Amino acid sequence: MSDEEGATTTMHMSKFARLSTITIAAVVVAAVSAGPASAGAGVRAVRVARGLNGPAAFTFTPKGTIVYLERQTGKIRFRNPKTGFDRLFFDIAGVSGSGERGALGVALHPRWPQKKLVYVFVTRRAGGKLRNQIVRIKDRNGHGAGLTTILSTPASSSPYHNGGRIVFGPDRKLYAIVGDGHTASNAQDTTKNLRGKILRMNPDGSVPGANPLIGGKRSRIFAFGIRNSFGFAFDPQTGFLWETENGPECNDEINLVRRGGNYAWGANQNCPNTNQDGPAPRRLPELNFSSTIGITGAAFCDGCGLSGRNGDLLFGACCDGGLLRRVTLDAARDDIVGGPITMLDSPGGSILSMEVGPNGRIYFSDFNAIYRIRNA
Repeated sequence: MSDEEGATTTMHMSKFARLSTITIAAVVVAAVSAGPASAGAGVRAVRVARGLNGPAAFTFTPKGTIVYLERQTGKIRFRNPKTGFDRLFFDIAGVSGSGERGALGVALHPRWPQKKLVYVFVTRRAGGKLRNQIVRIKDRNGHGAGLTTILSTPASSSPYHNGGRIVFGPDRKLYAIVGDGHTASNAQDTTKNLRGKILRMNPDGSVPGANPLIGGKRSRIFAFGIRNSFGFAFDPQTGFLWETENGPECNDEINLVRRGGNYAWGANQNCPNTNQDGPAPRRLPELNFSSTIGITGAAFCDGCGLSGRNGDLLFGACCDGGLLRRVTLDAARDDIVGGPITMLDSPGGSILSMEVGPNGRIYFSDFNAIYRIRNA
């Protein structure tokens, strides 16, 4: 993806508090008509790890080792899905796991294993204050060492709408979502306020030279007007970023994130008009759920092994029984033209994070397990 392109994925989660610390609700309608969902459409979930402690985020090494977080403890663990061998890699100190806070996002340096660096989005106490941070930890002979903070911003007094998803894009830049902190006006404040924003930074946390000018300056802010998001994914065919976003009592969204885009959440929000704030052009969702589903992780099927789904965007929900859905994109892959279609009712009743493994297969986590999606 060039520096001139972008994409989105946002979610809403006052949910960790309700389902072992989370909150939401659900149903479909909007930018694309959503026909009746057919449950269990030829796929099933195979559990690859069980007995985990709140794996709100996970990723993979190129050889298939699962790297996952314990949300409330800040522990980073490595797990061999074939043998079940599970080891502690690093324990981040001072983590606050209340509400939707905690260890929320994990990514590996795009040049792993040449550069063995693990990145984590975490809410923790630092210098006596509660901060949302992105920290970087070195892998030294299989153990974490040398924690470095590459981003630190004040956490909200509310423990909700924290965001926390991080991922490296095809441009090898690190993308992160920070929720609005339960205060809608934050999403339109482009001064030094990072809440309600999608961020883009270099692997050392510095500002890329090609980041957009927002509010008259160049910063880590890549897009704004975001409420709360738990999922985004880059389309491997185009490099575009797609984001899932949680609405209030209405309007869970799927967004195509564009460089410098305003996704229009702000102080004047109300149902059903949740995208009416800030400067034009105001980016509207590609798909809208009129009632909330607790939309969460997202992943693209690109040789994922699921019959007839290649190129589709799959996404989960935490609070409607944990349904897995899919949508089809148009030829230009910048709009949704088919779906959503329900594929699976998750065994654990919720879907938190979704990832693509090194073999192209799609995985998801719930509150205590990780699953692989395969043909039934």
